Amino acid sequence: MKIAVLGAGPAGLYFAISMKLRDASHDITIYERNRPDDTFGWGVVLSDETMNNFAGNDPVSETMIRDSFAYWDDVKVVRGEESMTSGGHGFAGIGRMKLLLLLQQRARDLGVELRFQTDLDQAAIEALRASHDLVVAADGLNSRTRQTYADRFGAQIDMRRNHFVWLGTRQKFDDAFTFIFEKTEHGWIWAHAYQFDADTATFIVECGPETFDAFGFANLSQADSMALCERIFARHLGGHSLMSNANHIRGSAWIRFPRVTCENWYFDNVVLLGDASATAHFSIGSGTKLGMESAIALADELNAGKPLDRALADYQAERQLQVLRVTSAARNSTEWFEEVERYLDLDLTQFTYSLLTRSQRIGHENLRLRDPEWLAGAEAWFQAKAGSQSTRRPMFAPFQLRDMRLTNRVVVSPMAQYKAKDGHPTDWHFVHYAERAKGGAGLVFTEMLCVSPEGRITPGCPCIGPDQEAAWRRLTDFVHAETDAKICAQIGHAGRKGSTRLAWEGIDKPLTEGNWPLMAASALPYLPESQTPKAMDRADMDAVKAQFVAAVETADRAGFDMVEMHAAHGYLLASFISPVTNRRTDEYGGSLENRLRFPLEVFAAMRAAWPQGKPMTVRISAHDWVDGGVTPADAVQVARAFHDAGADAINVSSGQTDKAEQPVYGRMFQAPFSDRIRNDLGVPTLVAGNIYEPDHVNSILMAGRVDLVLLARPHLADPYWTLHAAVELGDTEQAWPAPYEGGRRQANTLTERARAVA
Repeated sequence: MKIAVLGAGPAGLYFAISMKLRDASHDITIYERNRPDDTFGWGVVLSDETMNNFAGNDPVSETMIRDSFAYWDDVKVVRGEESMTSGGHGFAGIGRMKLLLLLQQRARDLGVELRFQTDLDQAAIEALRASHDLVVAADGLNSRTRQTYADRFGAQIDMRRNHFVWLGTRQKFDDAFTFIFEKTEHGWIWAHAYQFDADTATFIVECGPETFDAFGFANLSQADSMALCERIFARHLGGHSLMSNANHIRGSAWIRFPRVTCENWYFDNVVLLGDASATAHFSIGSGTKLGMESAIALADELNAGKPLDRALADYQAERQLQVLRVTSAARNSTEWFEEVERYLDLDLTQFTYSLLTRSQRIGHENLRLRDPEWLAGAEAWFQAKAGSQSTRRPMFAPFQLRDMRLTNRVVVSPMAQYKAKDGHPTDWHFVHYAERAKGGAGLVFTEMLCVSPEGRITPGCPCIGPDQEAAWRRLTDFVHAETDAKICAQIGHAGRKGSTRLAWEGIDKPLTEGNWPLMAASALPYLPESQTPKAMDRADMDAVKAQFVAAVETADRAGFDMVEMHAAHGYLLASFISPVTNRRTDEYGGSLENRLRFPLEVFAAMRAAWPQGKPMTVRISAHDWVDGGVTPADAVQVARAFHDAGADAINVSSGQTDKAEQPVYGRMFQAPFSDRIRNDLGVPTLVAGNIYEPDHVNSILMAGRVDLVLLARPHLADPYWTLHAAVELGDTEQAWPAPYEGGRRQANTLTERARAVA
């Protein structure tokens, strides 16, 4: 093939090398607008895993690179006068210029032609496309090729919030990858520092826009900007200066990070490579890794005997998913640093843990493999903070709300069962909840118990009132007599989402017959075919409020330990809160303050009727996932209002407000909403949402993102999830029901044997 590579960065050079290794007859020319020894970064970070991949592709260049490495194993966090170090992270650094020179040498040795100081305009790129079999656009995050054919690649560029400047220093940071956080007169500013050769370290300075503007960095020369950074970080620089290699830039060298994503990576005979196709934030140091690994994959596909269009399609299919996984982790890391001031008041142990796990690529047990001593100390700190002398994992730490003390942080999430008869719970409910209480969770939620027959979602949904009191009392008596669990009644009213079929008969679809009248904040049907609810008047509000009060009074007599007001998911109270479902023009509509008025009235009445020693929580939707709906920023205000009114904790959920929603799912996808509310307001939170492994639970607890973790589907699949999680983790302290003691011993023995064999 005759190939033009645009850009002599690591990805472009390594692609040319990889192609030549597979077939020396390829005619490859690299075009680069800069000089051979120009570079505008400092150090590059590569992991042992990445280097092993390179060794399998080209042992010669891998050895050249490895011989130039600076190695470190630790991550050090410095915050003001405090510092903490965690080990076992296994990184290596190399100067970007050194890496480029090594790859240039290897490419020339293999017969690749390199043309530097060649700036190609759009016409020149099009000419190369016409004269070559393939054009590989490895021309970086500001790719001119991507801009030239913008309509073909479907690029999206998200300019991130923070500002940063890429500097170097002769100060040694050869003992650890070091994060330094300094509080200044204008707010927090921090540095990412790491050694990449015997004499030089990268020193990236970053801050939020408010601090950036207050210091006036945008109006400073590079020399003045570096002098200011030297003053801020003086005690860490040991008298050494900071250096820039961006002298070609006029004015400030500070920039914001552009997060690049492309719908398509190729068209005809043009393909994007490296940062031209997707960028990974510098805080996880994977941009060079991604580009070079993509270069290997592209070379493999092009030499597999396939037609060009098929080879490029297969390359995109393979690498786009792999790159997405890393760039998603990079996005998590980016957002953590953008919100870092939320965490800077945490205890240094928890702050360090949060930093180490910010991308979600490193989980709790992975940290144990890296540095078991550090993690054991962190777990002991978490337990001590919870009032325990234990050294068990965070999920097994106790937690207290008012007079209710839970034995652990695992919660059985509310899950509709649709098995009630005329609003009455049945033996199904008794067995379902009793089994899960026996399963080791600290707290068990009921499904939403409706305050009236007209407040049910479906004919299979249970109510809570005097007629149901005995049945619920039977359940709570069993839970309290036979288990260590506490039990919470979630209380709500379906609103416009009521009078529908059982889930397996057509979720959210109206009943074919026997419908009951609906009410909501506004007269808006949930589905086009749904019944239009009545917009509630004051008499309706008074009646419903009285029903909620009667429900909590019943819950108290029935022996529940806690109640939760359901104000999420588009049900009646939530329909007042969201502007998507509240179109009222009276004092209960319009501003968020007005939209909260009725839900807060109901909450106050419930709290007044509920014993002072028993806790009460509220479930809210922190994100409607709909344009014009509740946003995470709004949710902080909603949570504040309920907490100020006496809510002991906020159960943070999202979605199900309107069928037009476009949620973004993923592991622990609602944890960021909980994190924001908990740490911005100092309010205890509960969260659910695609949490299914013990590692998920421990990670978000230890990082301070939540206080109690709700698991739904895992508890449908396994009522004894908590007991089995303890066995999986090697935790032999977990109590089982006395009649099941033989099962506990066998489970622990079999697990120990399996570990020994492994």
